[in-house]
Amino acid sequence: MCLLYAHALSGKTVRALLNCILLMKTRTSRACQVMLSALSLTACSIATFAQTNPTMRDVVVTASRVETPITDVTADVTTIDRETLDRAGQTSLREVLGQQPGVQWFGSGSYRSSTGIYLRGASPSQSIVLVDGIRIGSATQGTAAIENIPLDRIDHIEILRGAASALYGPDAVGGVIQIFTKNPTQDLQASVTVGAGSNGQLKSAAALSATTGIFSYGLGVTQEKATGISTNINPASSGFNADADGFNSLSWDAKLIARLNTDQTVTLSTIQSQTSYQFDAIPSPNPLGLTKASSDAWSKPVLNDVALKWDAKWTSDWTSTVSLGTADDQSVTEYFRLSDGAFGGSTKFNTHRNQVSWQNSLHIGNDVLTAILDARNESVDSSTAYKVSQRDISGTMLSYAWNRPVWNVLAVLREDENSQFGSFVDWALSGGYKVAEGLRTVASLGTSYQAPTFNQLYYPSTPSFAGNPALTPQRNRASELGLKYDAANLSWSAITYYNEVQGFIDPATNVQSSKAVLQGATLSAQIDAGDTTYAASYDYADPRSYSATPSLNNLRLVRVAQNVLKGSVNHRINAFHVFAEFNLSSEREDAKVVGSGRETLPGYATLNVGADWKVRKDVKLLARLNNATDTSYMLANGYSMPGRNLFVSMVWSN
Repeated sequence: MCLLYAHALSGKTVRALLNCILLMKTRTSRACQVMLSALSLTACSIATFAQTNPTMRDVVVTASRVETPITDVTADVTTIDRETLDRAGQTSLREVLGQQPGVQWFGSGSYRSSTGIYLRGASPSQSIVLVDGIRIGSATQGTAAIENIPLDRIDHIEILRGAASALYGPDAVGGVIQIFTKNPTQDLQASVTVGAGSNGQLKSAAALSATTGIFSYGLGVTQEKATGISTNINPASSGFNADADGFNSLSWDAKLIARLNTDQTVTLSTIQSQTSYQFDAIPSPNPLGLTKASSDAWSKPVLNDVALKWDAKWTSDWTSTVSLGTADDQSVTEYFRLSDGAFGGSTKFNTHRNQVSWQNSLHIGNDVLTAILDARNESVDSSTAYKVSQRDISGTMLSYAWNRPVWNVLAVLREDENSQFGSFVDWALSGGYKVAEGLRTVASLGTSYQAPTFNQLYYPSTPSFAGNPALTPQRNRASELGLKYDAANLSWSAITYYNEVQGFIDPATNVQSSKAVLQGATLSAQIDAGDTTYAASYDYADPRSYSATPSLNNLRLVRVAQNVLKGSVNHRINAFHVFAEFNLSSEREDAKVVGSGRETLPGYATLNVGADWKVRKDVKLLARLNNATDTSYMLANGYSMPGRNLFVSMVWSN
């Protein structure tokens, strides 16, 4: 019945949502607000669908740090599976993430460039990124170089939206993105990928995995490059150069698993990635006197991540995991003179992290008691002198998952000790109640905190930014309420959230205001109709900062659109598979390219289409056309995004 009702309402509801988006106002109309409330209560409508995947994983880990059936999870979680990543083609991780509910992003031009991810409107430094449980990212900027992580060796991704410091420690204000790399196969398996596309795009990849005795191993390598497009499209910018800005990326990963016995497993894994991409800038200092036209600037981010994990099952009810990890986030910029390649200077902002954690989980009937001890050291090696260049964070977490036929409750308590700022206690309480078969209502309350980054504290003064050692950690309290429905061929959710951040530090101005409020709603659903899967999501986000200074009071946070509608259609005909993805976004605000104040970036619509064909058992062809309508748009003021671009690839696997 609900399914029939969904089909009946789909056309007019989608049109209503489109009208809301096309209003392009700083606040939604009253009609839109009423419609959103109605959708939250009657979510039988398929006005929105989650851009998840036709086959969802049965369990998730990130929501509670232990494997939990998706039907028992009370948090707002999305899983991206390998099938979606296989269809990505020339699309990078940032675009894949950006197609998910509650996620927005910006890139500073071309196919690879500096990237920021916004979860529920939180600034990029207010979410954390994990690779196989190891935190990655820059301690100077507070963000992870998402654009530097290859898709080929990722098994799946889990996105946890909402305050999660009680589970993961500082900085998880907007949520957590966890990337799980591929595990080796039981049989000897090899694969080779080659592809080419617009703007000089080339890709090649190879992978091998197998099991011998107690050992399993996997190895993969990927190289991507492109001549690119011009990153900077505003001639008034100090670094503007109309030339094409290309990139070259080389990455590899390896994993070795030793199954000592049925209850003891040791895993050693590493992922290494190095990218060089061009952008428009002039060095400072500038010993060669380079100008816009004569400067050739290259950013060279590097990711080095190594993890050692020991999983043990001591009894039928008691399991433990010991993890040791090290992660390097290197950000080096080099400048050259175009005419003769003469070196014009460089900068570096490198972060090194050592991490350790010990997790114990005790199953008590259907309940799970979990205790975690973890610690990490962050150190900075930079061409810029910082007054303080390292800090230590240690944490203790205790959680209890109470599971009953109609109730699921998760209580979490955590204390962190920061060597710079002292002790912080965070907590979270979430619950789900089964209203009817497949239908649950969920709610949560919790707190998080975020310490200022090294840039926010100690970066030297410039005309547009100045470090402030008097900054204090941001504290926040978050709440959310929603409905979830999950059946064989239909799933949907309607979530509203409110997150108040005290002592908010504006990432653009580095001014600590009285507070920021991140509030909004995410409506999502997916329907499987035979060989066709429809999916879409609608996000309303209204993040604002408040200050005693009138000019800084009640300002929308930059680079976050208020209304975003996303969707996809996937259809399979035997060995042939076609798909389409769309993204409609309202306007957003950003800082002016020249001078102070803000500018409004127009709303936009993009469409991606593609097809893959399994020519035979071991060969698959993929063709993907991104931005099929050749839309011109910006996610950050003054920076371009690729126009229409085609990519064709072939994958061989035994």
